[in-house]
Amino acid sequence: MGETYAGAGVDIGAGEEAVERIKAKVRSTFRPEVIGDIGGFGGLFGFDAKRYKHPVLVSSTDGVGTKALVAQAAGEFTTIGVDLVAMCVDDLVCQGAEPLFFLDYIAVGKLDPDHIEQLVEGVAEGCRQAGCALIGGEMAEHPGAMEPGEFDLVGFAVGAVERDRIVTGQHIKPGDVLIGLPSPNLRSNGFSLVRRVLFDRAEKRLDEPAFAGAHHSLGEELLAPSVIYAPAVLALHRAVDVRGVAHITGGGIPGNLVRVLPHGVSAEVDRREWETPRIFTEIQTLGGIAPDEMAKVFNLGIGMIVVVPPSDAFKALDVARSHGHRAMEIGRIVKGDQRVRLVGDRG
Repeated sequence: MGETYAGAGVDIGAGEEAVERIKAKVRSTFRPEVIGDIGGFGGLFGFDAKRYKHPVLVSSTDGVGTKALVAQAAGEFTTIGVDLVAMCVDDLVCQGAEPLFFLDYIAVGKLDPDHIEQLVEGVAEGCRQAGCALIGGEMAEHPGAMEPGEFDLVGFAVGAVERDRIVTGQHIKPGDVLIGLPSPNLRSNGFSLVRRVLFDRAEKRLDEPAFAGAHHSLGEELLAPSVIYAPAVLALHRAVDVRGVAHITGGGIPGNLVRVLPHGVSAEVDRREWETPRIFTEIQTLGGIAPDEMAKVFNLGIGMIVVVPPSDAFKALDVARSHGHRAMEIGRIVKGDQRVRLVGDRG
């Protein structure tokens, strides 16, 4: 008897079942510009150029890193798709772009329709929160390269911004104010260190309390989805003079805020202005991690920083808070040589 694709480990039938299961979830993200339905060779999006005088397309791609291994160990896949969308669309808005559409790539060792359905459910939820359409994607079964149960997620987002509204950071000046939008959790950054500290070193279990006195498990804490900041940041772009935006992901505040600073200025961030979520102090204590290392790896409770002139600070806070974020002023721009300095460190 001849060889078959199924015999090589690829189940076409399971893939077809997974596609049928996710159709309604994908359609729930569609915007009026989406043309056609899922299943074509390419996603179609009728870009409305009349909305712009000189539109510029902005793109971003990212993944969820080794947070995928935590989801795999917990058998919980419904939230990590939100992380995937957040990592991409929250990059777009840093340059003033409105997220328009999103595509995902899911690689698995063995295709399980239940598993795929949960993953896409999270991606669709993230797209709904961000206001972008999920117009395409790919599911790939990789027997031999990945074990059953293993998976990886990659996303790709496209947005648009008016050319003269692109935010580059070049107009940032000494005296400008740093507005911080809080993150209550790890988002999807630093998980290689998290896993090493909590599981290898401290030998913790996902089903035990996240920390002393917690009423939720460590698994729930680690798999809590990322906040999606895109709608709030877009509202800020419309309401105030946004001079720079930094998405705080891998590299922490120092590694990301510096990316928007022009020559001649530095940033001072006051760590006393917000409360660091307990999970960060737990990781630091259990791992014996130095404060500088924590700041280089984790967001420490701030997921986005928006730079505005002092005259717009109060309005910026009001706009961010009206979109559900407990925004606060966390620092200032000063004269300097493109450095980020954390003062009043809690570590």
